[in-house]
Amino acid sequence: MENVKILVVDDEKNILESVKMVLNYEKYNVQVAKDGIEAIDIFKKFLPDIVLLDVKMPGLDGLKVLKSFKTVNPVAEVIMISGHSGIEEAVEASRLGAFDFLEKPISRDKLVLTVRNAAEKISLLKENFNLRNLTAKKYELVGQSAVMKALQETIRRVARSDSTVLISGDSGTGKELIARLIHQKSVRSQSRFIQVNCAAIPDELIESELFGHEKGSFTGAYEKKIGKFESAHRGSIFLDEIGDLSIKAQAKVLRVLEEGEVQPVGSPEIKKVNVRVIAATNKNLDEEIKKGNFREDLYFRLHVVPIHSPSLRDRKEDIPLLIDHFIAFFSEENNYRKKSFSAEALALLLDYQWKGNVRELRNLVERMLIMCRTDQISTLDLPDYINLRSETGQLSLLQISNWKEFKARSEKMFLEQKLKEFGYNVAKTAREIALPRSNLYQKIESLGIMSGHQQDADEESPLS
Repeated sequence: MENVKILVVDDEKNILESVKMVLNYEKYNVQVAKDGIEAIDIFKKFLPDIVLLDVKMPGLDGLKVLKSFKTVNPVAEVIMISGHSGIEEAVEASRLGAFDFLEKPISRDKLVLTVRNAAEKISLLKENFNLRNLTAKKYELVGQSAVMKALQETIRRVARSDSTVLISGDSGTGKELIARLIHQKSVRSQSRFIQVNCAAIPDELIESELFGHEKGSFTGAYEKKIGKFESAHRGSIFLDEIGDLSIKAQAKVLRVLEEGEVQPVGSPEIKKVNVRVIAATNKNLDEEIKKGNFREDLYFRLHVVPIHSPSLRDRKEDIPLLIDHFIAFFSEENNYRKKSFSAEALALLLDYQWKGNVRELRNLVERMLIMCRTDQISTLDLPDYINLRSETGQLSLLQISNWKEFKARSEKMFLEQKLKEFGYNVAKTAREIALPRSNLYQKIESLGIMSGHQQDADEESPLS
């Protein structure tokens, strides 16, 4: 409990000393004040988590001091101490935010228990605060490119309305993130955000998942189920990959949008729901309509506010910011050691096509934080698929400005190609390239080639 700070306020010296002694024994960080004015001054500097505050004191009484404390720090837990307080004072103290009351003479066991309960509440609040901060970082929209600034402004404007939103864009561009931000910035932010991946749910279960079902309504329906729309009542529902919904399910989604009603599978009851629908797709819904795979009337109901999530290749200037963001996030969330990318490695990442978009970059950064042994990630640490290739597929070795790194990368590429050419037979490869086999093994080890596949190989045995 060393990190929990406690301020004890009482005009009776013997109480101050005895309470402080008990709390010090319990390993709390304790300071004391003998009156309200001194207490307020210490409170502002010490910033305690918990205060034990006498109700009756000369000058400023405890209720006035409590009010002052709550103005400075509303989350500090205040335990009132009194020997003769009435019901009115107790009610007023509770109204002002007091955590609990202790009566004089103070029982040691009661003191320890009450303070421990307050400390546990403070600890929970701090955990929730840290979790919210981490969650906010996780769902932060990162980028200063023109397309991202325009997207951020669109999100702010859309969040103020309650209109249906349709987000388009390639896989991995952050469509779910956009949906979450719209919800978080809207008047519905205190209610639930429910996400449904329409492509991941079998056709025979999608209606049950979205709208719920009654017990016994179909084989396997052993109990009643609340649907996602009903769960999202007063909040937002995000229908990801809505282009994969069956025509039958599309009709029911249309009913929700038009009437605000859902009907669980196997139930005659129609339920009213108040929910904002945010949908997303990586399909061309115009083409799906022409093919008869998507309802045109549903498309128009969803397409009230269209938002496009840009591909990473359309905002490559944001890559350094995204890398820094992911390094900071993973370092904090998973306690990884912070690392950086060399200028040469960063140049390769800027030149890469990123078909998997931000998701692919995010996964790469996390992998590098785990696998790279040094504090700086070089081109040698990058996976083979990056392989120093530009968007045109041409080797970009000349982007490297450091001779040692250029030499190592060139050797690695050459040896990887030759090992592949000769079926990963080390002996044969060494003979064909006129390099002693022991030297080739050293190169394989030092350059990280085929790690996990190394074994002594004779003329007929490939690496496996």
